[in-house]
Amino acid sequence: MANVGLLFVGAVLFINGLMLLGKVDSRSAAVFNLFVGGLQVLTPVYLIIAANGDSRRIMLASGIFLFGFTYLYVGIGLLMGLDTTGVGYYSLFVAIVALGFSFVSFRLVKDQPFGVIWLYWAFLWFLFFLLLGLKNEALTPYVGWVTAIEGWVTGVIPAFLLLTGYWVPANFYETAIALGAFGVLTFASLWFVLRHRGPGRPAHEEYGAPGHPAGSHG
Repeated sequence: MANVGLLFVGAVLFINGLMLLGKVDSRSAAVFNLFVGGLQVLTPVYLIIAANGDSRRIMLASGIFLFGFTYLYVGIGLLMGLDTTGVGYYSLFVAIVALGFSFVSFRLVKDQPFGVIWLYWAFLWFLFFLLLGLKNEALTPYVGWVTAIEGWVTGVIPAFLLLTGYWVPANFYETAIALGAFGVLTFASLWFVLRHRGPGRPAHEEYGAPGHPAGSHG
């Protein structure tokens, strides 16, 4: 059930990235955020009940709430026209807690790829803090691209591999290295190119179709 939720986390991140890039209307994106937010609140409730008191399984399920509440907060905020400061500072909270879940994935669960994926999420939610909490609007194109890319790399692709049985523990170490290298190179290159593109050239004209920049898995 958690893997199904992860698939739709990828979808909502992709949609939100396109929204930040001006390709999806904010109110229509808000509705999808509510759908996924509701799913990502109901899923951990079910998993915690099914854990039957197993503290490790409860701890792992609790991380899903971080994202469910984010999407509900974003969806309601967009529909009601709320100030973004609250969701921005909540994103800072998520970014910090995500570092803890990354440690858990590396040291306790021994799932190194998800240790790296939690670092991806910590980075992304910190960007949300800078954009929404501190109102650094100059970051909007960069955050939009990072969000759309992470939708595929941290959501859709891992979920598909998990659902089809191709998430193989024997390859965890190599997968973690590949994920880490991809993230550092892609997001550093994206930052460099966006900072140095010509004035007046929108990000989507520089890189092609939204959510599918050169080098992405999408």
